Amino acid sequence: MDAVVSQAASLLRGALAEDRRQVLGLVGPPGCGKSTLAEKLRRDLDELYPGRVAVIGQDAFHLAQAVLARHDLDHLKGAPETFDARGFVSLLQRVHTEAAYRLYAPVFHRQLEESIAAQAEIGPAVRLVIVEGNYLLLDVPPWQKIRDLCTEVWYLDLPDDVRQRRLIGRRVEHGMPEAEATRRTLGPDEQNAELVATTRAYADRVLIRPDD
Repeated sequence: MDAVVSQAASLLRGALAEDRRQVLGLVGPPGCGKSTLAEKLRRDLDELYPGRVAVIGQDAFHLAQAVLARHDLDHLKGAPETFDARGFVSLLQRVHTEAAYRLYAPVFHRQLEESIAAQAEIGPAVRLVIVEGNYLLLDVPPWQKIRDLCTEVWYLDLPDDVRQRRLIGRRVEHGMPEAEATRRTLGPDEQNAELVATTRAYADRVLIRPDD
C-alpha cells in the first residue's frame, strides 16, 4: 500500500472506530489528477473495507450546456460561476446530516460534457467520502462552507506543462480539434488554475506529483 492510500486508510479506520463519516477533499488545478487519484483510493480501500468508501466529484455540479448558453457562460465553463455551488454544498452537508439514509449524487461524463443525475450512491455503510474538485478551498460564498465539511483537504500539485499536456490530450481524445483544445487549456483553464493555486496554502497537506 503506497503512502497516500495508507493515509486515506487511516482516516477511514478512524471513521469506523468512531462510527461517523469522514470527508477527504482532493483539490487542485484542472488536469492535476484529482479524479484519477480519487478512483484509485476508492478502489484500493474497497478491497480492504468493502462498501465503506464513496466518491463525489465537483464536476458533476457543472451547469448544463443549455443553461451555460442561456446565460452566456459557455465560454467560461470550469470557472466558479459555472457550477451549481449551492447544490454541491448542500449534498456535502447531507453527507453528514443524513448518514443513516442512502444518498444519490450526479456524475459528470466528459464524453457528453454533461452530468447524469442520481447515478452515484452513498449508502449508510459508507464511512469515508472522497470529494474532489477545483474549488474546495475557495474562500468566497458559498464555496467557503466546504472546508468545514471536510475532515482533511489534500492539494495535488503537478508541473504546469504536464497538466496542460494532459488536458489537451484529454480533450482531443474526446473529439475536440487540437487547436481548440489548446486554446481552451491555455486560456480559460489556465485562468482557473491560477485561481485554484491561490488556495494551496489552506490545504492540510500537499501531494507533489512530479510527472504523469
